Amino acid sequence: MKKIAAYILPVALLAASCTKQPQASQQTTDTTTTTETAPVAFDANTAFGPGKVVELQNPQSNKVIIKLMFKNGSMADPKGKEGLTYATAQMIANSGTQDMTVTQIREKIYPWAAGYGASTDKEVTTFTFMVHRDFLNDFYPIVRGLMLQPAFAEDDFKRVKSNQQNFVDQVIRASSDEEYSKKALEDLLFRGTNYQHMVEGTSASVPNITLEDVKKHWRNMFTRNNLMIGVAGNYSADFLNKLKADMAQLSDVKPTIPLAGQPNKPNGVQVEIIQKSDALGSAIFTGTPMPITRSADDFAALMVANSFLGEHRKSYGKLYDKIRTTRSMNYGDYSYIEWYDQGGSFQLPNPGVPRTSNYFALWIRPVQIAEGLKQQYAELKDINVGHAHFALRLAMREVDNLIKNGMTEQEFELTRKFLRSYMKLYAQTEEKQLGFMMDSRFYGREDYLKEMDQLLANLTVEQVNDAVKKYWDVQNMYVTIVTDDSEAEPLKQALLNNTPSPMSYSNLVKEGLPKEVLAEDDIIANYTLNVKDVKIVDSKDTFK
Repeated sequence: MKKIAAYILPVALLAASCTKQPQASQQTTDTTTTTETAPVAFDANTAFGPGKVVELQNPQSNKVIIKLMFKNGSMADPKGKEGLTYATAQMIANSGTQDMTVTQIREKIYPWAAGYGASTDKEVTTFTFMVHRDFLNDFYPIVRGLMLQPAFAEDDFKRVKSNQQNFVDQVIRASSDEEYSKKALEDLLFRGTNYQHMVEGTSASVPNITLEDVKKHWRNMFTRNNLMIGVAGNYSADFLNKLKADMAQLSDVKPTIPLAGQPNKPNGVQVEIIQKSDALGSAIFTGTPMPITRSADDFAALMVANSFLGEHRKSYGKLYDKIRTTRSMNYGDYSYIEWYDQGGSFQLPNPGVPRTSNYFALWIRPVQIAEGLKQQYAELKDINVGHAHFALRLAMREVDNLIKNGMTEQEFELTRKFLRSYMKLYAQTEEKQLGFMMDSRFYGREDYLKEMDQLLANLTVEQVNDAVKKYWDVQNMYVTIVTDDSEAEPLKQALLNNTPSPMSYSNLVKEGLPKEVLAEDDIIANYTLNVKDVKIVDSKDTFK
């Protein structure tokens, strides 16, 4: 919902932005360069403020991309008005200017294949504008008007707020149990902090947001003092100077940016089961605090271990191989060492979501519940719990084995080789390149992708295994499971009691499995999870 609501991007522009641009003529200049290339501790505020510009110039390009990143995300929302930053960004992007309505803007920019939108995360909000270079002079007054003279029309506010309320009340609970479990984990992991609530807010907070709140938040929190300007493509020095001069006309308020909420530390394995009617499976997301981000050199070692377990929506990882390929339990299983935005829609990570609070996570896409298995297979008529308990055990056991035994030299070399090639796909367009470059400055780096590649080149398997032991933990994790109400209580009891969870195969599938897989199943079924607490939460009571 967030991306759909946020971006007004014609199909032609989307297609153009996916075309790889020439690299040879690109050059990068930036007034925010730091003296340390890989600081462990960093201050994101140093990357923002008057004169902070990231350039990615390419005279051969046929487009111009402008990104305006504000050090202002949902963690800056006032208490009781969670979702205000998101609402303000949406109003800037979706309410036109003092001279043009949003409808008039859309009609005007359509022939140019131009587009723009806003994206809000926990710590930053980014406005992205893209246009063919031939129409830059026509398009730029709209950019300027949206940022400096937004209309903030009452009718637009009602529409934006209605969409926002619908998301927090209905869409997040109904559209995707996978995304639901991810947001629920963050709610649990950061409970009691300014990182807890969804970017869009809560059911109780959105009604409290007024149009006057939006106008005030724009003046006080979207200012020239917490702005990083990014520009890429084929533009002139005169244009950049004009952009900088215009953005200097934003409010001169020096916003007070709160410190990022730190993740809670789980005591053992703590589980929240979210029960809902007519869920077709059990969607599982697990996580535990991880004290480092891209700013630390150790991050490169964890990237290798993470890739070995399972890169997002890639079929070669350990988790995918054992849960999906071998046992046909679901559609995919992956590992994460930072927030992966819109994972259900994108196969490659998106820039624009840099964070200072971090965690290690596993995503187990929905597995079958007992009710469904019993309806499909007569031989499974006596089971009480579906595949969730077994899948959770399998995934956490794989991480446990990696912590205890490490990667072999061969596994390390193959994974590192893949990862160094795969990372080059992250920034296939100028828009993505600029986004990752700006994220780099947030983390106190010059160029995250290049620096990580160099760190990977010099990495050893011993460093990877040491980092895994140091930063990962399966004995203390949070787990959120979105499942059917028929599955919730039996699953709760099975988890609390560490009841053996033999894998429930149909006879046909079981007959085709190798003996070594069935032997491993017996070990997994009795693997002890350090479960200390399991709560059942009704779906209607989440994100309140």
